[in-house]
Amino acid sequence: MAPQTPPPSVNDPQGAGTSASETGAVPGVPGIPENRRTGTTGGGGNAGGGTLRKSGGSATTVQESAPGADTPPATRGRTSIADGVVEKIAGMAAREVPGVHTLGGGLARRLGAVRERVPGSRPDVAQGVKVEVGQRQTAIDVDIVVEYGVPIADVAAALRENVIAAVERMTALEVVEVNVSVIDVRLPDDEAEEETETRVR
Repeated sequence: MAPQTPPPSVNDPQGAGTSASETGAVPGVPGIPENRRTGTTGGGGNAGGGTLRKSGGSATTVQESAPGADTPPATRGRTSIADGVVEKIAGMAAREVPGVHTLGGGLARRLGAVRERVPGSRPDVAQGVKVEVGQRQTAIDVDIVVEYGVPIADVAAALRENVIAAVERMTALEVVEVNVSVIDVRLPDDEAEEETETRVR
């Protein structure tokens, strides 16, 4: 007769001879995989901040508290910040840096120029900016076009400082990184071509 496996005991909810590391379950909580615990991330560099996700029109909760007369009035309720808000703040801060001509790739800039010619429209300040947002952290990618002759490394460093300061001050989110991609250089001859194109439209 084949040997029978003894039933799980109180001290061994996983089953006799099976460890929590083998099943991936949370120690002491049968049936719940360890990688499904709240706050657990699949990658490094974001512990405690929740899994970063790409922006897609959703909002991030940066403050939440239980309602009640015992809590201070300023903390009663929830504060949510839309991902687009983070993108706009980063875009405005990046454009303030000397040496940055514009943001976004060639196609994005052309679409933005067409949009600006529509009566009543406004420039897309989030153009060239992408964000990933967690519960308490955010990561930002910025595509820029720099002016000819400027030290690119210094421009990128100043951009990071300005973007991080603006986003953290306005949203209270921790900026874990700002990745800067220099995709083009604006040459002196480009200004004359832009003026000619503007006159013929």
